[in-house]
Amino acid sequence: MHSKFLIVPLLEGFEWFDESLQLSLRELGWPQLTRPESMVMMHVQLDIVRPADIARSLRLTRQAVHSTIASLVERGVFELADDPTDGRIKIVQLTAMGNAMRGDAQRIVQRLTVELADRIGAEQIEALRHAFSQDWGAPITVRIAGGPGEEFAAQLDTTNIARRRSPNKFSRERQEKMARAQRS
Repeated sequence: MHSKFLIVPLLEGFEWFDESLQLSLRELGWPQLTRPESMVMMHVQLDIVRPADIARSLRLTRQAVHSTIASLVERGVFELADDPTDGRIKIVQLTAMGNAMRGDAQRIVQRLTVELADRIGAEQIEALRHAFSQDWGAPITVRIAGGPGEEFAAQLDTTNIARRRSPNKFSRERQEKMARAQRS
């Protein structure tokens, strides 16, 4: 985890947690989850339960998220239910098996945190908790010199540039839900 770019160790840290969690869940006999399935599961834990909202938050196509959800429904982890605020929309819910898996996952994450504290120090864990619990504000656009210029302009698909999504509007909502989840 040596990079001058903060985003690299952030990703590596997340991957360490997720891979350790998945290995531990498999050891207990739970179904193996892919990284996208794990990400969808985390969003459901944050009460982001509409497939379109999950897709928007993960910046994936709705089709990809629906396929991921369908796989988890097929394996008995999720079920689809009518949205109580709009019956035309389905929401994702954990089944009894999904809730049991979530309980084991929460206990595993607690143990992983203790193990990580043994490896890097409890003070480092608290520093991480403190840093990540701060209000980072809304995502921003940083302006720098550069860009594709004439050299690459012809290679760019201008229709994809025009369809580029705006910053994730669920960032604040996700932060609030994560804070509530940590308190409970």
